[in-house]
Amino acid sequence: MKLQFKYQKFQADAAKAVCDVFAGQPLLTSTYMIDKGITCNGEQSLTEKEDFIGFGNQRIVPELTEDLILENIRKIQRSQQIPPSQKLEGRYNLTVEMETGVGKTYTYIKTMHELNRHYGWSKFIVVVPSVAIREGVFKSFQITEEHFAEEYGRKIRYFIYSSKQLTEIDRFASDSAINVMIINSQAFNARGKDARRINMKLDEFRSRKPIDILAQTNPILIIDEPQSVEGKATKEGLKSFKPLMTLRYSATHKSDSVYNMVYRLDALDAYNRKLVKKI
Repeated sequence: MKLQFKYQKFQADAAKAVCDVFAGQPLLTSTYMIDKGITCNGEQSLTEKEDFIGFGNQRIVPELTEDLILENIRKIQRSQQIPPSQKLEGRYNLTVEMETGVGKTYTYIKTMHELNRHYGWSKFIVVVPSVAIREGVFKSFQITEEHFAEEYGRKIRYFIYSSKQLTEIDRFASDSAINVMIINSQAFNARGKDARRINMKLDEFRSRKPIDILAQTNPILIIDEPQSVEGKATKEGLKSFKPLMTLRYSATHKSDSVYNMVYRLDALDAYNRKLVKKI
């Protein structure tokens, strides 16, 4: 049976708030040459004549200065009675507060589509705190796939990161569609050998580091439940992705990790809108 999703204005408003931060950024497609890598016998894996084109997120254009972005953020904050940011906190880091159970994952999937529609950005990495949440997020992508395809006329290609399926990373970089990699933080911040593989030159990956191929796309990071993700090791690990921006989604952000809040739907708001049955 096909699932039906009811339009919720607050979800559209949250997506719009993120998009409006970058008003002035043109709709652009960014291409580059992907590192082809070297095979174990020392030869390039593709011929010199064969293109290995990658599609990445276009960087913020110079005309859209940090002062203009900060003014955009303040305008959004004033419209929602959110205390205005005094400065651009953490550079391109945005916070969205959403009460548990109101469709947070749906909201950031919708935001991906809107960012792609407005600016052409197409590479996203969703970072989650556990395997259980990772599986839940993956399921959300599955059950909303047809719904969003009807609304936007295109589908997202999504996958769970595995150090044993590195061809997915090349596809992530070389595909022009919206691509999403879902990864739990232990996959790159733990001490085990398997977690370290993302930062290692691997023979089976043509002597390349997976993290380097991902970083070349200028991905947009989406942190699901950052209060459970962003320990010291994870914060350092996240820098390796060299993100274009970072979007944080949670109901319970840590007070010292709220960067440029652009949308807030707290427990009382959710209750008053009859989105939850109790506070």
